[in-house]
Amino acid sequence: MKKWYEFYSFSNTETEIIQQLVGQIPWGQNIVIISKSKSIEEAIFYTNKTIENNWSRSVLLHQIELGFYERQGKAITNFTNTLPTPHSELATETLKDPYKFDFLTLQEKALEKDIENQLVKYITSFLLELGTGFSFVGQQVPVKIDNQDFYIDLLFYHIKLKCYVVVELKAIEFKAEFTGKMNLYLSAVDDTLKTEVENPTIGLLLCKSKSEIIAEYALIGTTQPIGIAEYEINKAIQKEIKSELPTIEEIELATKKAISNAGDSVK
Repeated sequence: MKKWYEFYSFSNTETEIIQQLVGQIPWGQNIVIISKSKSIEEAIFYTNKTIENNWSRSVLLHQIELGFYERQGKAITNFTNTLPTPHSELATETLKDPYKFDFLTLQEKALEKDIENQLVKYITSFLLELGTGFSFVGQQVPVKIDNQDFYIDLLFYHIKLKCYVVVELKAIEFKAEFTGKMNLYLSAVDDTLKTEVENPTIGLLLCKSKSEIIAEYALIGTTQPIGIAEYEINKAIQKEIKSELPTIEEIELATKKAISNAGDSVK
């Protein structure tokens, strides 16, 4: 209680507002937030997200460890120029950079199709990483343009934004030409799926890496709302698995022993 009081006592935010916020979440979540947050602004952010998403303590801790606060709204977009306010601001805050797919079991050089299939397989975790409001529509969704068939990697609908979200996965560094194909998909979805009461479809290009300068230049002049972000696949071996694996020294020792035993057998 003392730590909680000291943490919030330096806030410029009115005490009554903070009390109303923290009073809406369990004490366990409050303890996690003040223990892990580096600032009061960050603590208020996670408190609001916990209320909004009804996060359990374990989910809250997971989001903090993944740096949700630092990543939200960091994708490169052209929403300011292609969407009206305040819709553009909400859309910007909806996207992150980077997206962390730590729940996937993939090799470093995984193909786009492999990543896509794994994301669909673990759709619950994927939706949690995407954030509140995303609803999965389909994988490899077909669209026909001038009697030619095209397939959208992943299609979502965002309830709060009231629009479709086209997600294209690229297992390589971002290239400027990716925006051209995304423009095509967005126009097709707007023409065939979007209704008059819905907002323009948004595109999200998820790439293994990107040059921010090239990404920004690629979006200049584009008329469709597009966001560009990186994704990260967890390369670390889980602790419980790592502890059961031999060290390099143990492997070298075992190899030398095997060679020595083989030599003795020959003799």
